[in-house]
Amino acid sequence: MFKGRYNHTIDPKGRLSIPSKYREILGDEFVLSKGMDGCLFVYANAEWDAFEAKLSSLPLINEDARKFARFFLSGAQTVTVDKQGRILVPQDLRDFAGLEKDVVFAGLGSRIEVWSADKWKTNDEQIDINAISRGMADLGLTI
Repeated sequence: MFKGRYNHTIDPKGRLSIPSKYREILGDEFVLSKGMDGCLFVYANAEWDAFEAKLSSLPLINEDARKFARFFLSGAQTVTVDKQGRILVPQDLRDFAGLEKDVVFAGLGSRIEVWSADKWKTNDEQIDINAISRGMADLGLTI
């Protein structure tokens, strides 16, 4: 399970160092894809396979299901960690997430989110945890 938040930088060539605690779980190869809210998602291969199976089980007759699967599957790439612990983030994914220099990694259990630091700050400042908590109770989550 991924947890914690780490700040890193992406170099001009698009190389990004993966936090060592995450590398231990991810291994040398994993999946990077477009994510929701303008970030990237990182999945260990086993988690990606489970997610991909769920997407494959969606009914093709449903237009939203096709769009949802298309968004994630067409935006996914397998990346390999180099000897310095970095990955090369493909240009299309850098553009999608607005990754230019400062980057935030956020561990969210079964996946990691990769954010531009500016987007992370904006998103983080807009969170009203009390309002969100009330909505979580409707989903059966209480603390």
